[in-house]
Order: sequence, then C-alpha cells, then structure tokens
Amino acid sequence: MAVVRFHLASTLTPADALAVLTDFGPARAETWPTIDADHFEVHAQGDTWAEVTEGTAAAWERARYDWEPGGDTVTITTLDSKLFGPGGGWVFRMTPEDGGTRVDVQLTRQPDTLKGKMLASMLPLAAPPALRKSFAGPLQAK
Repeated sequence: MAVVRFHLASTLTPADALAVLTDFGPARAETWPTIDADHFEVHAQGDTWAEVTEGTAAAWERARYDWEPGGDTVTITTLDSKLFGPGGGWVFRMTPEDGGTRVDVQLTRQPDTLKGKMLASMLPLAAPPALRKSFAGPLQAK
C-alpha cells in the first residue's frame, strides 16, 4: 500500500474549497486538468455523495465521494481504477488558515497487479509535486 500526504494553501474559504471538490457539473472537466470530458461520467449523485468516473485515457478512476454539507472533509473511495484497481482513495481536509484554507490531502493506493505495485512504489516521491500543480488551479492554491 502506498500513502502520499501533502497540503496546499488555498485562497478559497473551506466552504468554497468543498464546493469545488464536490461540483460534478458539466464544467468539471474544464476545471480539473486531470479530467477530460471523454472520461467523466456521473453515475449517481445525492446531497452528500456522488459516484463518478473521471480521469483520462491513461489514468481513470471510478470513485465514490462522500462529504457533509458545511463539513471540512471529502472522502473519496476508489471503486475501480485503470492503474491500481479497487481500494484506497483520497481524503481532502479543509482547515481555515490565514484568510484562506489549508487543504490537507492524503492519497492511498492498494495496487493488485505488478505494474500497479511498481507505480505505487514511486508515488510518495513523484506524486506530491505533480498533484500540487494539478490541484493548484481549481483550489486556487498559492
């Protein structure tokens, strides 16, 4: 199992950061650089959850998002993934800080193939800078 942790300093309020993470409207593929329209589908959605497939041809993931309105955490459970299979996921925790929000991110991968295990072994070193860069725009990080 690979675990990656990092944080971002966002200019958004915690509520606005939560709204960006949980907006599954048609503009999602335009907002997030790691999602293309051909690999974005909302399968089902409720007031505090959504099940979606998102990503690119190279790396897509079907996941369940869970959050509380007015809460500070979005938990994403990986149901299936091209690279890693089911298991693991993401946790985004928002904390007010210096007029904005500290967004703590934890990514967990539980690969079930040799290729997935090799990729997962590189995640702790390679992933934080790339993920910070891809999340900086949507989450308005400094």
